[in-house]
Amino acid sequence: MGAGGMRRVHGLAVCAGLLAVASGCAAPRLWREPTRQEVLERILPSAVQIVLERDGQRFRTGSGVVIAARPSGRGADCFVLTSGHTFSRLSGQEQAYVLFGRHRGTGTKVPATLLAQRESEEVDLALLSAPARECFPAGFGRPPWLGDPIWVVAFPWGRNMILAGGIVSQVNLDEPGDRDAAPRLMVDASVSYGASGGGVFEERTGRLVGLVEGYRTARVSFKAEASPQYIDVPVPGETYVLPLATIRRFLIESDHADLLGGHRPGAKAREE
Repeated sequence: MGAGGMRRVHGLAVCAGLLAVASGCAAPRLWREPTRQEVLERILPSAVQIVLERDGQRFRTGSGVVIAARPSGRGADCFVLTSGHTFSRLSGQEQAYVLFGRHRGTGTKVPATLLAQRESEEVDLALLSAPARECFPAGFGRPPWLGDPIWVVAFPWGRNMILAGGIVSQVNLDEPGDRDAAPRLMVDASVSYGASGGGVFEERTGRLVGLVEGYRTARVSFKAEASPQYIDVPVPGETYVLPLATIRRFLIESDHADLLGGHRPGAKAREE
């Protein structure tokens, strides 16, 4: 091919490239932001409800998140994080249960084993294992920044699942200036009794950034027939969160660091 022919071919190629760019088709996109529906499909199956029974009667409930799964002959051994205070002051006669699939209705109730529990000023966490035909571990995210949008999934008052949106409203950087060392987070999504242990997730990716620890309350007094009474009600928008650094430390100190290997969001272990 002569020089003139080469110039014509080159010119056609340049024109084609310019047209492709102008039309928005310069190159296929290798990654895109997941839609809200896709994020929720990752988050909701990982959320579980915790139920404690004594003599066959429910007396305490909480919320939790599946963080890991191992295939077993029964399908999968699912590892669930929840709040430590859910298991405080027990007599040893109680039975713990995990309810899987609550985003689809009443869920599947299976007995759970308490593997580790700690309740202190720094750590309020418990780790359970429970067999299931399948479970969907949440993936760990990154420590969030102030203002990052989040989802909270929990089961207040032992009832149905709630999904609450909000932002990270406070990041405690008083300890060494590394976000990974921050002892507390706060989000403005409102929760109530029974939400402790519920997952806090990145809105954009659906990855776990912490667990609900508790919430600020205000005391409201009222007059009763016999004597003055009061109730403690949640303060809207002041929800405390245990961050990833605390979760990781708890798993390492309780000899369950192997669970930090993680699974991608939406991964599941199925019965063969």
